[in-house]
Amino acid sequence: MDAILYYICIPLGYLMKGCWLLVQNYGLAIILFTLATKLVLLPLSIWIHKNSIQMVKIQPEVNFLKANHYGDMDTIADKQAELYKKHKYHPMLSLVPLAAQIVLLLGVVQIIYHPLDYLFAIDPETIQSMVNVCLAKGLEINAEDSSYQLALIEHIQAGALGTEFFGLDLQPILNFDNHFLGFNLSTIPSSNFWSIYLLMPIIAGVSSWLMCWTQNLSNVLQHEQSKLSQHGMTILSVGISLYLGIGVPAGIAWYWVASNIFSIIQMYALNAIINPKKYVDYQALEKSRAALAEIEALESKKKDPNFKVNRAREKKDYKRFFSIVNKHLVIYSEKSGFYKYYEAIIEQLLAKSNIVIHYVTNDPDDAIFALAEKEPRIKPYYIGLKKMIPLMMRCEADIMVMTTPDLDKYYIKRSIMKKDMEYVYVPHDMMSAHMGFREGALDAFDTIFCTGPHIVREVRATEKVYGLPEKKLVEFGYPLADKLIEAGKQERANHTQKARKDILIAPSWQEDNLLDSCIDGLISSLYCDEYHLIVRPHPEYVKRYGARLQALTEKYAHLVGEGLTFELDFTVNRSIYAADMLITDWSGIALEYCFATRRPAIFVNTKIKCMNPNWEKIDCIPVEISLRDVVGVSVDKERVGECRAIAADLFCRAEEYEEKISAVLAEHIYNQGRAGEVGANYLLESLVEKRKKS
Repeated sequence: MDAILYYICIPLGYLMKGCWLLVQNYGLAIILFTLATKLVLLPLSIWIHKNSIQMVKIQPEVNFLKANHYGDMDTIADKQAELYKKHKYHPMLSLVPLAAQIVLLLGVVQIIYHPLDYLFAIDPETIQSMVNVCLAKGLEINAEDSSYQLALIEHIQAGALGTEFFGLDLQPILNFDNHFLGFNLSTIPSSNFWSIYLLMPIIAGVSSWLMCWTQNLSNVLQHEQSKLSQHGMTILSVGISLYLGIGVPAGIAWYWVASNIFSIIQMYALNAIINPKKYVDYQALEKSRAALAEIEALESKKKDPNFKVNRAREKKDYKRFFSIVNKHLVIYSEKSGFYKYYEAIIEQLLAKSNIVIHYVTNDPDDAIFALAEKEPRIKPYYIGLKKMIPLMMRCEADIMVMTTPDLDKYYIKRSIMKKDMEYVYVPHDMMSAHMGFREGALDAFDTIFCTGPHIVREVRATEKVYGLPEKKLVEFGYPLADKLIEAGKQERANHTQKARKDILIAPSWQEDNLLDSCIDGLISSLYCDEYHLIVRPHPEYVKRYGARLQALTEKYAHLVGEGLTFELDFTVNRSIYAADMLITDWSGIALEYCFATRRPAIFVNTKIKCMNPNWEKIDCIPVEISLRDVVGVSVDKERVGECRAIAADLFCRAEEYEEKISAVLAEHIYNQGRAGEVGANYLLESLVEKRKKS
């Protein structure tokens, strides 16, 4: 480090020496040196200023992104990186001024502590000889002290070495004046604490406060920071300035003051030359802030009131999880609602074996805890998201079962303790694996439970395109579909003739969904004496866009009744099975509805819901696309005014669609009625094989 600092200080030392020779005043030399460094770094400062403007310019997009995907940190990170790349914004560039300031400060500290090295260019051997002569004369000097050269100069100026030292002219040192405005710039304030030198750290602190205050007001990027960040930075900067000003020579504090003043001047000059107001849409920025604040306020109301209790509970469960050795099967669930994807498998495992199931959940209110009270072979553990990172990396089991994709890409990592642990992916929908998930979402799994032949085709094609090793693909099915189909049968068996046919409008919540793009056209087209429209927004839409939904319900409040209903109670699913027809966009509810009821759907072609922008590399058409015109009719947004006629035609062809959808169901889903048994059998057989190998 000393060697690096030495070479950094060589050019800085020449610059400081040039400034000193030019003005023959140490204080003015420091000011001139500071100005010179600002001018040298001006191109970098301009680049950083433009980069800051670019950040604030795209901040509305960033805020809406955070609002639209609130809580999904992985998606936010991915999309934010894409946004930065698109707009050529460099997030790390903001650290460059700090790094440059630290380098310069270290250089100035070194130069001011070692003027004999850098201002007078005296070699180390000669300096050491000077120290030895002073020591021989009984003068107080400590070569181990960082300020020993300052003390040596004082002795030289007091006549300790005369006017020449072994041929070296000492006159420049004798004439060296390190005083400025009444301060000896070589004096360390802490050594003369109750004196005028106490002003130096105070002046340094005031200059830092002034710089932070003006930047909070006028720096294009810092102005957009939260008040907490602004105040925190101010306190930190002033604190460092006070600490720095007390413990180092006054010349260093003087450099700090000059640097802060020049930074303020430079900021206002750059604002005048490259005015941020010409590039930033501050109206859009305010709207985006309001949208983000709305969802954050909603989430804050839902903060866990039992935080302390659950934290203690988590600590206890974490310890209990690792206290158990020889765990054979671990199931990971993100929240209580995910149990339904494992239910059929767990029931079969309990019925067919004596295996103990270790069930890890991120939800303290997961229904698994109530179930475990009745079934002692289920061992549940509450582990929060932060603790999941070390738990997954330290986990030792034979098999880990999970519905969470993106294994080994984000916070959920494969175990580093047991390299041969088998990771099994269980599906949570019937859609595609290459368009419905992020790129590479299933790559790190060893085994995939496949809902149908389309998943097998997509996974094998992905392996081929990216040169991945083949995974175990289990012809599994989708147990939840079995439940939905059975519920649909019961609904049809109990069906009674209604005065109006129910049309369920159930959109997704992503950008350009039905509620945001064409709900007015749908209601206008379909509202009549023949139909009862049930608008069931996605739960995520209700959570994120409450104001929009309220505006919509108020707009159509006069129509609510026999002809229109807004269904906002998501604990009830009856409308999904009872509806005579579904209208959706790209919601995953489509196949569930069509397969459960054997009734067709109208698909509105809004902006496609796509998690993987590179899905077309895989030569398989996603079922979200291929089945739209098989189990129903797809319609462009511009044609929603024709939906009444389209619905009438589909009702007339109900029997035709019942046969068609039944055929698709048979081809699309493996092992209908016995998927849970198939999944349990595979897990048990795999455990037996692992025991044989061990």
